[in-house]
Amino acid sequence: MKKNTFGLRGLTLSALAASLLAALPAWAVDPFTLRDIRVEGLQRVEPGTVFASLPFRIGDQYNDDKGSTAIRSLFGLGLFSDVRLEVSGDVLVVIVEERPTVADVSFTGIKEFDADVLKKALRDVGLTEGRPFDKALADRAEQELKRQYINRSMYAAQVVTTVTPSERNRINLNFNVIEGDVAKINEIRIVGNQAFSESTLRGLFDLDTGGWLSWYTKSDRYSRAKLNADLENLRSFYLTRGFLEFRIDSTQVAIAPGKDDMSITINITEGNRYVVSSVELEGEYLGKEAEFKTLVSLRAGEPYNVEDVSRTVKAFTDYFGAFGYAFAQVEATPEIDRVNNRVAFVLRAQPARRVYVRRINVEGNNRTRDEVIRREFRQLESAWYDSDRIRLSRDRVDRLGFFTEVGIDTQQVPGVPDQVDLTISVVEKPTGNLTLGAGYSQADKLSLVAGIKQENVFGTGNYLGLDLNTSKFNRQFVLSTTNPYFTPDGISRTLDIYYRTTTPYTEQGGDYRLVTPGASVRFGVPFTEQDTVFFGVGVEQTRIEEGTGLPLAYKDFRDKFGSNATSVPLTIGWARDGRDSALVPSEGRLQRLNTELGVAGDTRYLKASYQFQQYIPLSKQYTLAFNTELGYGKGLGGRDYPVFKNFFGGGLGSVRGFEQGTLGPDSPIIGSLTNERVNIGGNRNVVLNAEFITPFPGAGNDRTLRLFGFVDVGNVYGPGEKLSASELRASVGVGLSWISPIGPLRFAYASPIRKQPQDKIQKFQFQIGTSF
Repeated sequence: MKKNTFGLRGLTLSALAASLLAALPAWAVDPFTLRDIRVEGLQRVEPGTVFASLPFRIGDQYNDDKGSTAIRSLFGLGLFSDVRLEVSGDVLVVIVEERPTVADVSFTGIKEFDADVLKKALRDVGLTEGRPFDKALADRAEQELKRQYINRSMYAAQVVTTVTPSERNRINLNFNVIEGDVAKINEIRIVGNQAFSESTLRGLFDLDTGGWLSWYTKSDRYSRAKLNADLENLRSFYLTRGFLEFRIDSTQVAIAPGKDDMSITINITEGNRYVVSSVELEGEYLGKEAEFKTLVSLRAGEPYNVEDVSRTVKAFTDYFGAFGYAFAQVEATPEIDRVNNRVAFVLRAQPARRVYVRRINVEGNNRTRDEVIRREFRQLESAWYDSDRIRLSRDRVDRLGFFTEVGIDTQQVPGVPDQVDLTISVVEKPTGNLTLGAGYSQADKLSLVAGIKQENVFGTGNYLGLDLNTSKFNRQFVLSTTNPYFTPDGISRTLDIYYRTTTPYTEQGGDYRLVTPGASVRFGVPFTEQDTVFFGVGVEQTRIEEGTGLPLAYKDFRDKFGSNATSVPLTIGWARDGRDSALVPSEGRLQRLNTELGVAGDTRYLKASYQFQQYIPLSKQYTLAFNTELGYGKGLGGRDYPVFKNFFGGGLGSVRGFEQGTLGPDSPIIGSLTNERVNIGGNRNVVLNAEFITPFPGAGNDRTLRLFGFVDVGNVYGPGEKLSASELRASVGVGLSWISPIGPLRFAYASPIRKQPQDKIQKFQFQIGTSF
């Protein structure tokens, strides 16, 4: 019986064709009809996988060309290290040798990374448990691991791969890593600067040569991405100060032989400083040249500023977009006079064609419903393209807080020049928050805190929250839910159910309590895109329970209105937040106005509060911040203002340096043998704060850890007391803010500079989660 054998072992696909051609004369068999096809050597691969890759079936005519195609197809599966074909009469035998599969991937010697992070990186290059293995794949895996360490500035990292055979043609892979030391920057040099000092330019960089806090900021670890960002900061610094022809000639990064030190040298050419001589408009401006001229940020006689150029071009493009011209082209052409160091700009515009939006697509929302995103859109389908509405739509989706990334892409409809499709792509983030904790303080003793919050319940965009606090002096249970689109027009509805108990802390202690159960409903009405007005109504009951340590003011209120006081408060509020960040703001403004009106029940009162914050950036590192809070309360209908609705002052969030809640009127304690008095707050409140915020020494430009100096002024006034400036308390001090893993932390050390003998001083204070 004649038997022909041909095959390929260890050949790459790139060399396959040439090898086949060279071997064809030796393999030649006469064409014949296949009576049977057998497969030998399979262990885990299903026979159907092999048969599906063959270009012939039983009963087909077989020849050498089809044999070559079969071998290429089988190798292309990536499952076999050897493939051979044997012809025995009219039977074709396919003999394969399977590649071993990866049974386990493990690491030894890793400290910088979690093993799961490295496994994911290897999965991205094709190496994971259950996948076929070859030496080339192991080499790629080693290079990927080294790349991960290089991204952490660990250039000395070494990786040794150990392959251990296992049963059933499987292997275990172990990567033994010798991490080495972190390569730290020991020098940053800028060469070619004349107008600005080298220290000034280095201050623009997030990378530095390290300080005593480098273990936290890691600013002395080299990163190509960080260096590129710093170079852009350097370029922007010059281009915004008139240096039109500034350029970065070269950047050299040198690593010491031990791979633990590195130096960076940046060569620059500053060029001359230019002044804008004139700005002219050319092209088609839709007959609205006057309107476009008002958008020009460039001013003749002022130094050249690249941001003014970019701002002008963007304003022109957006203004064209507001009229439906999505593809308008605006070009700012400089005409440079190097003799007089002056530059003239010509703004050329071509609006192209007007287009409208055919379709709006949503991508990336695996959990959030399409409706939740689409209802935030102000650009409508089948309407003219409007860049202002599109930008506003994107911002509104981003402000939902459900996504880490929000982007809008514009695609022209093929074959239809006046139509575009919009695709909004989002990357979802976890929106649930479970809090379990315990705390201990001298006043509250042991307290348990639990909370569960979901900002996007079942992808509907609704909010649901539950808070529980078991502290000795302030206990609460709060259940809250918000539907941001209670009506199709965007009116929100919030329902709150709460139960609070309070025992004001005194030195002698006491067992009386204020118990306040209640419920409320609040509606938010968007009057403009930036302003929301809140309306609400609630019902609550405040019960003064008997016990020792009761202040006289509470007894007087109970004698007039009884132990139970029922209130039906109406609430009206307004909010506008224009800060660049809620956690670490550096510019922008925040305003809040809240009013509460007791219209029924045992109490009649008005309580109003207003807050104003302004952040002024002095530079990239320094910020000046101001905060003002005013509060006012008054009894209505001839009734006294409820003492349990008082404002309190002192401590963090008010006038630092004074004990929390101790400013303002006080009241004697019934039965006190030492004539002890307790602070009960007042119906008027004034707080003024000023802060100078700076990076923490050694932290570079890291905004999560900042130092601030402050001046606080304020006080609380009771009914009948005159609002006198002489009664204001004041303090100065320094503080630290840290966006820690457990939340925003603020520490402050304050020294009162205006105080009274009866004031309670507390120089060091801290708390979690507020700005001022």
